[in-house]
Amino acid sequence: MKLENKVAIVTGGARGIGAAICRRYAEEGARVIVADRREDEGKALAADIGRGAVALPFEATSMASINALVSETVARAGSIDILVNNAAVFDLAPILEITEESFDTVFAVNVKGLVFTLQAAAKQMVAQGRGGKIINMSSQAGRRGEALVAVYCASKAAVISLTQSAGLGLIEHKINVNGIAPGVIDTAMWSRVDALFAKYEHLAIGEKKEQVGKSVPYGRMGFPEDLAGAAVFLASADADYIVAQTLNVDGGNWMS
Repeated sequence: MKLENKVAIVTGGARGIGAAICRRYAEEGARVIVADRREDEGKALAADIGRGAVALPFEATSMASINALVSETVARAGSIDILVNNAAVFDLAPILEITEESFDTVFAVNVKGLVFTLQAAAKQMVAQGRGGKIINMSSQAGRRGEALVAVYCASKAAVISLTQSAGLGLIEHKINVNGIAPGVIDTAMWSRVDALFAKYEHLAIGEKKEQVGKSVPYGRMGFPEDLAGAAVFLASADADYIVAQTLNVDGGNWMS
């Protein structure tokens, strides 16, 4: 097992990509901390996973919640070896209709929350003195602009840039910071994404989802489980010499 005896926090871990990573990490021997604002779903997942998995409440926009997550993880599990910064929100609108509220919400979770969760976990890893692995979830949207998705694209581009900077800044402590850029992944969030595209592109519900699935070179949308292997790899000793990179896991949608 690649992650035996490691303690791994996965934010936004109760659903979708986060849940798939939690399950795979447990299979690889890690003790998983399911960190999510959906406490009941997190507890259900942790109970289903077993192997010492614990669900903890987490709100990415709250410094108190971020600090509590780190301290409670250490109290319960003794250390932090892996952090997956997966919690995120989505919104879209034409450039002329972007609101301050939408901008602030997306950046508060996707960028500010990610930075300070990374910082809090990294401080604990430095204090432990044996390094660690931090994985930031970006998106193919962070590789390019999209007319209707400016704010979300910008937030995920910021994640790629922050991954580079944090990777360079923390490798001296043997903390590897890398990222994953998923493509279009079939999760519950896609109901909201599809509905927003339907509104602004005058499509039937489900039409955008069908379009993007067909456009993927691999031939379909991704599933959450398609991301889990990359997350295991970047958290394992196999990735010790990989620093400040963001790996595309998108069925061939983007080449960089």
